[in-house]
Amino acid sequence: MFIRYVSIVLGMIVVAITSAPAVLAQVNPAQLREVQVVTRVLPPMVIEREQALTGFSMDLMNEIANRMRLKVSYTIAPDVRALLEEVRSRRVELGIAAVSITAAREAEFEFSQPILTAGLQIMTRGQASAGSNPLGDMLRLLISWTSLAWLGIGGLLILIPAHIVWFLERRHPEGIVPNSNYIPGIFYALYWAAGTLVTQAESAPKHAFARVLAVLWMFTGVVFVALYTAQLTATLTVQQIAGGINGPQDLAGKRVAVTAGSTAAAAVRDLQAQAVEVLQISDAYDALQSRTVDAIVFDAPVLMYYAANEGKGRVQLVGAPFRKEDYGILFPRGSALRSDVNVALLRMREDGAYQRIHDRWFASR
Repeated sequence: MFIRYVSIVLGMIVVAITSAPAVLAQVNPAQLREVQVVTRVLPPMVIEREQALTGFSMDLMNEIANRMRLKVSYTIAPDVRALLEEVRSRRVELGIAAVSITAAREAEFEFSQPILTAGLQIMTRGQASAGSNPLGDMLRLLISWTSLAWLGIGGLLILIPAHIVWFLERRHPEGIVPNSNYIPGIFYALYWAAGTLVTQAESAPKHAFARVLAVLWMFTGVVFVALYTAQLTATLTVQQIAGGINGPQDLAGKRVAVTAGSTAAAAVRDLQAQAVEVLQISDAYDALQSRTVDAIVFDAPVLMYYAANEGKGRVQLVGAPFRKEDYGILFPRGSALRSDVNVALLRMREDGAYQRIHDRWFASR
């Protein structure tokens, strides 16, 4: 009898053990704990398609929620400032998107283990869009410092031969200066000197020494025009290719679009550039194409995704990413969820789930 009872008890234990996973798997979703999460649309971190959210951050958060048996309810913030405020006010339990881990934020919030290592990147107009407004390019070139400097040099140069020709030709009966008085005689000489410098003299001086001077002045004109043309060509080429921006060191004095409250805004100011703050990164793309700004500085993964998709051929990335940053999941201080989220993240790295999500959005195709 005893053996019979023992066999029954052992059988019940075996049934309980083997059926436990199936029972747990059939938990009613309504019984799952609901967690309020704030995010913001920022491809490829967060993408909104047909009123559904996808992207790297969403895939990561959904996998964490599955492992922790949580039901996630998302709130979309318009920008990073609003996202931080949602967490700060504890209206949500955590925030996830492309939230950089910084010393200032660490003092006010708590972060998870890093979910992605990135950095800031510079974006300029692409070669396809650089020459899209030739009239505007020409006007900007004509009033540039390069043009003004060369015009100033030319103006000073013509004063010397103009005065010499006026002095030699003013009393010659067939000279090119018909009036011996300084005014208006000097204006005739100035017109001759300017015309000879940039084109070809309409008439030649009659005085022997003035004719020698005219030959030398015409040679000077050829050299002057050649150098001036080469300088303008080089300036225009640089403007069309990258606006003179090849790395962070070239941002000083430039108008650079950044999102308000971002780490990019602080970095751009540190580089002595003029930060033009916008609410959405899409506003920065529009400002770049309308030539309101010279460049954009923002998170490298976001700019890379835009350059490879919607902005392909219209924009280009300049230089390597700088100001390396880690992204993390944001929690209010004292969050009870942070420890469990970190455990889930570490297990995802160990079993390969994290890498699969990462490769889905960032692996080279």
